[in-house]
Amino acid sequence: MTEMVVDIQSLPEMLFSRVPTKKVKVHENNGTITLTPFYEEKPRFDHLVGIFSDGKMSVDKFLEKKRQEVELEL
Repeated sequence: MTEMVVDIQSLPEMLFSRVPTKKVKVHENNGTITLTPFYEEKPRFDHLVGIFSDGKMSVDKFLEKKRQEVELEL
């Protein structure tokens, strides 16, 4: 039982035209070869909203806090 990811350009045109992704996962089990479209996970930035990743302080709140600190120093 082996598994690998290959570029679809290495496949014959008959298979290449039917795959919606740029890569496929090739899985072999007991002489049967299975091609599965391989979707690469793109980096997500939605969990980094605001200054801190835990979401306790937004960018706007952070900037307002910094403005207040500058005013207190003057």
